[in-house]
Amino acid sequence: MIPEEKIEHILQRYQTLEERLADPASLGSEFARVSKEYADLEPAVTLAREIKALQEEIGELDEMAADQEADEEMQELARQEAEGARGRLLAVQGGLKILLLPKDAADARSVILEIRAGTGGDEAALFAGDLFRMYERYAESQGWKVESLSISPGDVGGFKEIIAAVSGRGVFARLKYESGVHRVQRVPVTESGGRIHTSAATVAVLPEPEEVDIKVDEKDLRVDIFRASGPGGQSVNTTDSAVRITHIPTGIVVQQQDEKSQHKNKAKAMKVLRARLFEFERARSEAARAAERRGQIGSGDRSERIRTYNFPNGRVSDHRIGLTLHKLDQILEGEALDEIIDALVAEEQASILAAMDQKS
Repeated sequence: MIPEEKIEHILQRYQTLEERLADPASLGSEFARVSKEYADLEPAVTLAREIKALQEEIGELDEMAADQEADEEMQELARQEAEGARGRLLAVQGGLKILLLPKDAADARSVILEIRAGTGGDEAALFAGDLFRMYERYAESQGWKVESLSISPGDVGGFKEIIAAVSGRGVFARLKYESGVHRVQRVPVTESGGRIHTSAATVAVLPEPEEVDIKVDEKDLRVDIFRASGPGGQSVNTTDSAVRITHIPTGIVVQQQDEKSQHKNKAKAMKVLRARLFEFERARSEAARAAERRGQIGSGDRSERIRTYNFPNGRVSDHRIGLTLHKLDQILEGEALDEIIDALVAEEQASILAAMDQKS
């Protein structure tokens, strides 16, 4: 049950914001923030108003059911309608409870997506490529933009490592559940005996910080410039354009050599460095969440995994919630990935609600 004062507070806050937005000139630099809060609050206001309307309806129906002057048929009808309205009220209150759950402050952000081949050699690199294409297609379906920042190709295809920026509204809220070890079971294209192999790739999803979130002091950086190299160590550029940036206080190292321009490589490296530093600070201030993330990502070993993609049986299993879908092709195409993410979101919401109910 949501307290009446909480519902009133939501409605009053919305009205205050509405009144402020009626005179946008007076808001100045606050306009964007107030507009966002107003838009974010709107779904909760819709449910809060529905709750008040249902409460009034139930009160009127209860009066009719208790009216001794009304005939029995009308009283019974009023009781039945009141019962139905109570059921709807519980459902709407449940929806509002979910909307009011504490949110990760980073949920609305774009992300830096990092995928690395783990155990399994060439097959792990091919699988890392499959995962990246899955996220590319999923991002396209969501209207997000994907920009590759750093690519280390596999020897027979796929990627030993790929880092990309995924830009759009609410990217982290959806993709944060993908952090961890992903395992694949299939017959590799490099396997002549037809045996099923198990390989792994790690995925890390880091919320992308704003400039104001992370202040990087130049004196804390060591920047090394060198000649980019390709497979086998051969030089791919005739100029020293590759950049390696070391953040001395944390020891975080970022390397970028995809661009022919030293300045472009440095800009991309700084983008990744800021994301890693932002996550470093988040992890330090949220010890419990950091421990969970370290447990999810692990070392890339076969035994540590959050999800398994089984090709012989065409199934994908998410081990965190015991969910198995026989939709491997659709998931790798990005079409059915939402089914897994929705289930993970629902599980997390249920856990938070249960914890809140225990406290109250």
